[in-house]
Amino acid sequence: MAKYGSEQILPYNNEEHKGMQVRRMFDNIAGKYDLLNHTLSFGIDKWWRRKGIAFLRPFSPQTILDIATGTGDLAISMYRSLNAERIIGADISEGMMEVGRRKVSDAGYSEHISFEQQDCMALSYPDNSFDAVTAAFGVRNFENIEKGIAEMYRVLKPSGHIMILELSTPGHFLMKQLYNIYSKTVIPNIGRLFSKEKAAYSYLPESIKVVPQGKVMAELLSRQGFSETRVRTFTFGICSLYTGIKE
Repeated sequence: MAKYGSEQILPYNNEEHKGMQVRRMFDNIAGKYDLLNHTLSFGIDKWWRRKGIAFLRPFSPQTILDIATGTGDLAISMYRSLNAERIIGADISEGMMEVGRRKVSDAGYSEHISFEQQDCMALSYPDNSFDAVTAAFGVRNFENIEKGIAEMYRVLKPSGHIMILELSTPGHFLMKQLYNIYSKTVIPNIGRLFSKEKAAYSYLPESIKVVPQGKVMAELLSRQGFSETRVRTFTFGICSLYTGIKE
């Protein structure tokens, strides 16, 4: 399997596996994550999620696995929009999912949305289990991206759909320069101010720069067996939507 730059970017040190470090990092920032996430994106992340959900709407998936679900924003939005029968939010961080469970309970959705700690490199679900598998802003945290995508393919039912949202680097020169300044200065400084977690908000911008993007990500999906792969970008290329179908 190919190696990608984001797999080499680690939050804390070079001794521990990336998955262990990512889990600790997100456990540490869970309480402030939603506030910082929406603040740093100026709330545009909600619109990006809506665009991803719009892709799934014509297919009316009833069982959905949301990988790297975090605090469950995508899972909650999918239930509200798609009215799926069952959505499982899977994540390596119990701290993030505890926040998600409270949000789901407060919304009255606990009958339809649940959370399970999972390693996306080795999901516990049987083959052909879900109508759709999604991931929003989490692929860059995978310890092995191809293995994670292969697992997403495995647990999808035939004719099921994958939907991945991921942050990306703008291609336009001026926007790219502005984005670089924002990611190198504003994101780390605001993150440190509010979360007291220095490593996380230095790691996150660095991982965005080297995660597979555009054609590279589309080819990765195709290699794992997905057909009709497609890439769309939003907000001057800051966010990319990757989609495909399991034959």
